[in-house]
Amino acid sequence: MHVLVIGAAGMVGQKILARLADDPAVLGMEISRLTLADAIAPTVPTSLSDIAKTMVVDLAKPKAAEALIADRPDLIFHLAAIVSGEAEAEFEKGYAVNLDGSRQLFEIIRTAALEAPYYPRLLFASSLAVFGAPFPEKINDTFFTTPLTSYGTQKAITELLLADYTRKGIFDGIGLRLPTVCIRPGKANKAASGFFSNILREPLAGREAVLPVDESVRHWFASPRAAAGFFVHAARLDTALIGPRRNLTMPGLSASVGDQIEALRRAAGEKAVGLIRREPDPGIQNIVAGWPMDFTAERARSLGFEAETSFDDIIRIHLEDDLESAQE
Repeated sequence: MHVLVIGAAGMVGQKILARLADDPAVLGMEISRLTLADAIAPTVPTSLSDIAKTMVVDLAKPKAAEALIADRPDLIFHLAAIVSGEAEAEFEKGYAVNLDGSRQLFEIIRTAALEAPYYPRLLFASSLAVFGAPFPEKINDTFFTTPLTSYGTQKAITELLLADYTRKGIFDGIGLRLPTVCIRPGKANKAASGFFSNILREPLAGREAVLPVDESVRHWFASPRAAAGFFVHAARLDTALIGPRRNLTMPGLSASVGDQIEALRRAAGEKAVGLIRREPDPGIQNIVAGWPMDFTAERARSLGFEAETSFDDIIRIHLEDDLESAQE
């Protein structure tokens, strides 16, 4: 099996590669080739170096998708995106990468199949940003998508394209609406949701963090370990069980910022909590106000997708998997 990871240098991409390095059979089939693509050179786990090649590719550029599909990968992880805050601030760039790049990728797969039979599985990293307020107290799997940000709009359109291209038999697509991934390792990015991770990751490493919203703000979370697990599970899933509605809201944990801080207090004490500095940011507050807070995720759970059930678990996983990198 030839596996292509687009966005392999990103956090979720690196977590998926770590899973493959730990267990090369985790996808249910032997991986014979591994192509890792991103706008910057991805890091290749040593144990995968014999089968892996890297590509530096900007998905928004002409011919980029053609180069990615030239060797006809069997399984495609499409993780590449401009994050939410950047997509909102840089309108043209957001649409060029998040929408146009995805459409080009889908079209190249279609035209490749016109030359010779080709039917890959494509796993797309979507987002809760496809939903927009007003919300019910808990969002079920039939709630409509009415995004209130450019990022959410780009993801929602791509979800529709994925479903239609799958319906037409062009590829076997699954869209995974990821919870906010927390605690993200490494440095802060331009995502509007970044503070959810920052207020835990930085104090756990002995550094100050800024909280731009009120402690009552509630959101839907899963760990990086769970996020990688979603994609691994989707790669092995019998897609006949999904039916025509190919975009799934992933399971997660509904928690408030106050819940996060209490979990931090239990894990690291008052000294860590004291490193959180309150600095209200109206721009971030306005974006967050349009985000969903809680989901049933019944379809995904029934298909075997799993996530954490407490923030204590999310912090424990960060301490086990990523604390060392956070202290660098």
